[in-house]
Amino acid sequence: MTRRSFLGLLVVLALPIRAHAQGIEWGSLDPDEQQILRPLEKTWNTLPPERRERLRAGAARWKSMTPEERQRASERLKEWRSLPPERRERIRERFRRLRDASPEERARIRRRYEWFRSLPPEKRRELRERFEKLTPEQRQELRQRWRMRNGDTPPNQP
Repeated sequence: MTRRSFLGLLVVLALPIRAHAQGIEWGSLDPDEQQILRPLEKTWNTLPPERRERLRAGAARWKSMTPEERQRASERLKEWRSLPPERRERIRERFRRLRDASPEERARIRRRYEWFRSLPPEKRRELRERFEKLTPEQRQELRQRWRMRNGDTPPNQP
């Protein structure tokens, strides 16, 4: 193989990689995807490739939802958008920490959440109010005490 044909082969093989690295073009979306993603049409080709992939996957999920599921998703998105930016960032950070946690840690968190949800509403409200009155240092100390008790058992509240 000559040097020239080898370079030509490299260019031909690299084209699909470059196209994928640039992301999905608007014209390559099917009509249903374009309809769902229509608000992004003008800026679509400027979005990062990873974001385009996630949006396309979201459009596929939307297509597979029932009308009731779509209604609920719309309501939740409206709720999300109404949150202050600081609150949304705290939620995103919690999500990242949970996503990056070990399976054991996620299971521990899930058990504690289920324990809390099993309490009567009045008891949950009381615990929330007491927790909100604590300083950050007191909250951290309480969390550490919880972890010391079998790793996942919340304390009995006096």
